[in-house]
Amino acid sequence: MKIGYIGLGRMGKNMVLRLLEQGQEVVAWNRSSGPIQEVVVAGATGAESIEDLVSKLEAPRTIWLMLTAGEAIDEVINKLLPLLEPGDLIIEGANSFYKDTLRRYEKVKTTLVHFMDIGVSGGPGGARAGACLMIGGSEEDFKRIKEVCRAVAAPDAYQHLGPVGAGHFAKMVHNGIEYGMMESIGEGLAILKHSPFEYNFIKLLDIYMHRSVVESRLVGWAWEAFKEDPELANISSSIGSGGSGKRVPGEADWTLDVAKEIGVNTPAIEDAVRVRENSGNDPEDSPEGFRNKVISAMRGQFGQHDVKKS
Repeated sequence: MKIGYIGLGRMGKNMVLRLLEQGQEVVAWNRSSGPIQEVVVAGATGAESIEDLVSKLEAPRTIWLMLTAGEAIDEVINKLLPLLEPGDLIIEGANSFYKDTLRRYEKVKTTLVHFMDIGVSGGPGGARAGACLMIGGSEEDFKRIKEVCRAVAAPDAYQHLGPVGAGHFAKMVHNGIEYGMMESIGEGLAILKHSPFEYNFIKLLDIYMHRSVVESRLVGWAWEAFKEDPELANISSSIGSGGSGKRVPGEADWTLDVAKEIGVNTPAIEDAVRVRENSGNDPEDSPEGFRNKVISAMRGQFGQHDVKKS
């Protein structure tokens, strides 16, 4: 099928490139023109505007939004709805709070345009090599986009999880789990760093990755970070972009808010969030500073975040 794609940032551009390699036809638009030209070279059809993108798709259209969570999504949906017809489908692929997704769905469905949400995990590298997709929407709409999901996902890395909102709810919880796992890895390596033994973390993490109980992609990304910088000397101990210590709004905060609403105690995720919030106050040469560096280094590996010292 031919799909429209709006948003060619680090995730979106890589997903479009993968779709093209898998034989899907893509019409792409982005606010800045550079990424459009990159995907056009790879075989996409470029659009000069949202109106142009819609005109280049035949009804019933499918348009995937891969935008920054928040107002940008609402702005694009507001521009799209007058241009679309009943039966067209909007897919919201951003890292959105599920309540925002449900609010958008209530608005969109009054126009008889269909709506789905897809939580995407794996970072920019996963988007290029095959992402993990958590899908919400009707069974009918899932069947309609199943081949597109199969094309953009890693093998067996997509599931239809329920009605609209289910995908982003699952991704929200995934982000909370991610925080807790990264915190545990950082704490464990800080203990090893300050133990009576001098561990080579490249060797240690390598063995952790071979059939140990804690084997994981996160441990693998920590290993990659130590291969590049064995002492993490160039990594900021403030867990956030460019050593600012500021986290991306949302992420685990949403998980904690919802957990409180439904009465689930989440001490591990709460502590992980607290550590990130306070990471700018931890001395770089302290055990806590090293723990923070490990977490920053993993963020740099899978999310391509700026984690170098300012």
